[in-house]
Amino acid sequence: MKHLLEIAVFNIQSALTAANGGADRIELCENYNNGGTTPSYGILKTIREKVSIPAFVMVCPRAGDFLYNEEEYEVIRKDIQLAKDLGFNGVVCGILNKDGSIDRERTAPLVELAYPLAFTFHRAFDRCREPMEALETIISCGCDRILTSGQQPNVYDGRELIRKLIKQANERITILVGGGLRSTNVQSIKEHTEAVEFHTSAKKTISSVMEYVHPFMKDDTDQVGVDIEEIRKIKSIIHEYP
Repeated sequence: MKHLLEIAVFNIQSALTAANGGADRIELCENYNNGGTTPSYGILKTIREKVSIPAFVMVCPRAGDFLYNEEEYEVIRKDIQLAKDLGFNGVVCGILNKDGSIDRERTAPLVELAYPLAFTFHRAFDRCREPMEALETIISCGCDRILTSGQQPNVYDGRELIRKLIKQANERITILVGGGLRSTNVQSIKEHTEAVEFHTSAKKTISSVMEYVHPFMKDDTDQVGVDIEEIRKIKSIIHEYP
């Protein structure tokens, strides 16, 4: 089975860099520091015009938990329809119930709405209870993949749960592994879990080139970019080791 590298990008330049660096797919987000929210229409439209590789859209109306009210759910539905209308290849979304279970009643209709776009249930999965049961619920909703770090802050520490998820999934759904994945740990994670799809931001801080900085304003003006060499290293590793 072909191994695949997905890069999470948080701005236009990062999307272009990831595509040029050999990413197989990109996940479009905004707000890195808040875990990723839905990009603006302008970003989506521009990236769709300038990037030819497959692109999935993060659909998350706000930072915080994954328990949404009716108005937020309406926003999610509209953003999925927008991604569909703009011709994207997939959406990335996830909804939980108060008790930490997967919200099947609202996830399944979203999968149906998104079709024929692929549907990734994102790292809300890493906040759910009973992950093996949650896996079956997500499969029953018709999702195509689950993005997970194995319910640990770093995917390396969650590799044993990921291995179990992949075994139980038995090719009924793809387990996309990510969350702290880098060229320094991807070989070990790949060998231990037997995963075939990998996700990383390949994060690189890009300093502002502003010449003038107001002395009283202390906001961080750096940007989140992607490291093109890191992308190439990870791709080399996941293709080199069987």
